[in-house]
Amino acid sequence: MDTVANRGPVARPSYGSASTGHEAANLGDILERVLDRGIVIAGDIRVNLLDIELLTIKLRLVIASVDTARELGIDWWKHDPFLTGRDRELVDENRRLRRRLAAMEDRRAVDE
Repeated sequence: MDTVANRGPVARPSYGSASTGHEAANLGDILERVLDRGIVIAGDIRVNLLDIELLTIKLRLVIASVDTARELGIDWWKHDPFLTGRDRELVDENRRLRRRLAAMEDRRAVDE
């Protein structure tokens, strides 16, 4: 304890000492708790000019372990073509459809 001039003793907190009964959590413990339970951060940004909404950005951030996310019903990575390797199939399909469309447009132009 310190003494401030004419005010008496001042208690100073001691972090992580045995006298408080609490241990200081390290970064690993905090990260483990967050990933185990999950955390959601949400916010909206709006840009208005003279009561006219010009821009709205909705931010939603979920931080959780894969197991916690699955329990919450979040598993988008299983179906994302880029992450599952199906993106090549989509590129090929897109190329085929563009060729078919070009051929149909050419036939239509000849018929007219």
